[in-house]
Amino acid sequence: MPFAIKPTQTVLFIGDSITDCGRRGGASAPLGDGYVRMASELIVAKYPAHRLNLLNRGISGNTVRDLHDRWSDDVIAHKPDWLSIKIGINDLHRWHNNVAGASVSPKEFAELYDAILARVKKETRANVVLVDPFYLSTDTYPGTPRAIIMEKLPLYIKTVHKMVKKYKTRHVKTHEVYQKILKHHNPESLCPEPVHPYASGHIVIAHEWLKTVGW
Repeated sequence: MPFAIKPTQTVLFIGDSITDCGRRGGASAPLGDGYVRMASELIVAKYPAHRLNLLNRGISGNTVRDLHDRWSDDVIAHKPDWLSIKIGINDLHRWHNNVAGASVSPKEFAELYDAILARVKKETRANVVLVDPFYLSTDTYPGTPRAIIMEKLPLYIKTVHKMVKKYKTRHVKTHEVYQKILKHHNPESLCPEPVHPYASGHIVIAHEWLKTVGW
């Protein structure tokens, strides 16, 4: 598969802290120091003449509700040629913990995800890449907090898979890929806790993302 992203195109990444990764200040601005920057640098290394316009609009702590609220300014206004969305783990945690005013149930997650993608289809010509939420754990012991999250995560991943089919997007199955890696490596080698990866974990996301666009 040839590299699908064309020279000078705008590629916009949006999501939560895993996308944000320090992009809003300091030495890590404007792309952060996670998978977005890694993907950008690998594209430059292989396709130096492309001179892409890469934008990171991740914000730490965001849910799909937050994305929905800022969609006009942070996505539609930029008219991206490519749009990458990675969201869901905060939605799950707040629903599981029943956080008042911030809980995003699987049903609301599906409705709002569908709504923002419908706008993308209607108001832009963007090619879309959807990234599954993930949880870096192998805990299956009944009743433990991590095992409970692992049991509930498929409710959110299922929505992403449905959106991939409905809108014919590209798809990064991060949770599935991580689980394959965790058959051979401890979770601590990729992540200090199950949500925020080390650089080694971000490399996995960047690599899988680039594969979907034929890098």
